Amino acid sequence: MRLLALLVLGLTLQAQILSSANAQASPDRIRATDDPRVDVSPWGIASGAEWLFDFPKFNPLLRTAGVQWLRAFYEWQAIQPAPGQFSWAETDRLVANAQANGLHLTHVFAYLASWASADGGTRKFPIKDMQFWRDYVSAVVTRYHKDVKYWEVWNEFNGSFAENGNAALYAELVKEASVAAKKIDPTAQIGMSVANFDVTFLDAAIKAGAAGYFDYICVHPYEKLGAIANNGEVDFLAMVPTLRHMLAANNLRNDMPLWITEIGARAPTKPQRRADMRQAVTLAKAYLLSLASGFQRVFWFEARGPTYGDQTDHGIIRADFTLRPSYHALKTITSLLGPKPARIGWLKLGSGGYGFMFSGRDQAVLAAWAPAATSVKFDAAVQVVGLSGNTTLLPAGQAMTLTDVPQFVLNVPNALVQNAAANQDRLSLWGDNYAVADQVTARLQSTNVENGLRQINPDTTIPIEIGNASWRRTNFAKPGSEGHYVYFAVTPQFVPFGTRELEITAVVKRTEPAREAGMSLDYESKSGYVNAGFLTVTQSDEWQELRWKIADVNFVGQWGWHFRLNAIASPNEFLVKEVRVKKNASR
Repeated sequence: MRLLALLVLGLTLQAQILSSANAQASPDRIRATDDPRVDVSPWGIASGAEWLFDFPKFNPLLRTAGVQWLRAFYEWQAIQPAPGQFSWAETDRLVANAQANGLHLTHVFAYLASWASADGGTRKFPIKDMQFWRDYVSAVVTRYHKDVKYWEVWNEFNGSFAENGNAALYAELVKEASVAAKKIDPTAQIGMSVANFDVTFLDAAIKAGAAGYFDYICVHPYEKLGAIANNGEVDFLAMVPTLRHMLAANNLRNDMPLWITEIGARAPTKPQRRADMRQAVTLAKAYLLSLASGFQRVFWFEARGPTYGDQTDHGIIRADFTLRPSYHALKTITSLLGPKPARIGWLKLGSGGYGFMFSGRDQAVLAAWAPAATSVKFDAAVQVVGLSGNTTLLPAGQAMTLTDVPQFVLNVPNALVQNAAANQDRLSLWGDNYAVADQVTARLQSTNVENGLRQINPDTTIPIEIGNASWRRTNFAKPGSEGHYVYFAVTPQFVPFGTRELEITAVVKRTEPAREAGMSLDYESKSGYVNAGFLTVTQSDEWQELRWKIADVNFVGQWGWHFRLNAIASPNEFLVKEVRVKKNASR
């Protein structure tokens, strides 16, 4: 009887945790049932314009994979080829087909109609008359407001899709789109969108007048995802807290929905087992880390194609409509976590393993992997599911090997579910807490020793070993000049949003004392990436310290890194032994 009572208690506790997680998972959850345009599912795919014409073929495949949101749109010029003339045939087909396949659409207002732009193209500002923009938005929302609730304003305005654009102009587009859309449909939701993780641009647009005219934020953190290959999981998880801090600093609602409307990784157009598996692993981590950190919806870019010049593409479906391993990985994830997953929390597994607990379709599901192989044991028998959907039974006490490839654990012991729930909002789960540290460091060696500071893209440098000592040298011969840079990212605990003053020190020396060398420092500031000035490495065979004091940092990792040593202007190469970042540099 006592055993039965304990079992019932355990099941009750897990049910309470799952219920709580479900209740907190999404601001849409409470009101979703009475609005057919809304689905609490986070599973999205974004389709670019190049191969959107194939939506009748790939939409059914997306539905089978568990996808429930599609980000797809026809551009302004296609919808309104001339003033007062609208062409709805293709958009009507897209809307009808999405609905037939159970997909909810999110639409993007973009780009310029050629007759409305500064140069007769579709990207160059200024717009000839802002009334043209208002009329376009009004027409689209009038036609589709019963089918679409979420409207993104532009696609990557801060990138290459808005020549002569700036934050103030984007704020005006957001404001005008919001006023026009909500005049027709007061329940319409307006999203601000940026390329990469450009929090600086979002902050500037809000301050320029967008505040109060948008309902959710969209980011495209390709670089954050790419950095995961260099143990960048903590940086990825820090995106949501950074956005929350930025919103709070602007006196905006703290629970505003946050979306990732583009994220992805390429694979070869023709099947290549290793490269295809790498894309599948990247896709799994993109969705799992996004949900674990609190993003409401995630859209992988993309469904199918297009092929780039290097014979790669982002699609989970190849050009010939064969399915990549990434497609099967997504199908496995959606089938295990179900249409309404909620984050429960995180666990440290084995020696440096990552564990993310979710409420799944009918039970808690643990997603787990590790940068380096480690093992973990469970007190009860569990089921282990691979990315392809293969399932094995793991007896109680038998070691499970974690690798870089995510695996899923079912029948998780209740104690682990409770431990994960207690860790939900902790960022320091897998390492030291640098929030109260005065300094973070990275010793560059054959295998770096990193304490709160990571070298990003270490292959831009070459390890040098002499006896028992080692350090790294720049690699000017690396193609594309990338060997002129040494990239770094600071743990977000040490530099939360709002940190401004830092001192950065590089311990360096010339490769040869007689050969002149030097470097500048590029760093992420409130105005984007800027240069802090060139310093010369003196003629010596001794290690020396080069130091920069900066008062306007803004380390959010727009391009996946916070600062770099820049040797483009250096006549010769140099060695780097250590880099330090210190707070309170002005004291």
